[in-house]
Amino acid sequence: METIGTGHWIFAGLFVLLFLGYLVWSYRVDRPTHEVHYRGAYRYLLSIFVLLMVIYIFKRLL
Repeated sequence: METIGTGHWIFAGLFVLLFLGYLVWSYRVDRPTHEVHYRGAYRYLLSIFVLLMVIYIFKRLL
């Protein structure tokens, strides 16, 4: 950490802020597409999560 100066931290902070801003902007632009193509995807994610939890519970009990 001795070679990391103030300029590096400023660059890292600006990069993170700009990258997050770009991600938010990109998501807002693609929102109509997501609503058409990925409608109901939360059900699949929820079922995968429940399945993993059931496997975890059975593995802990046995």
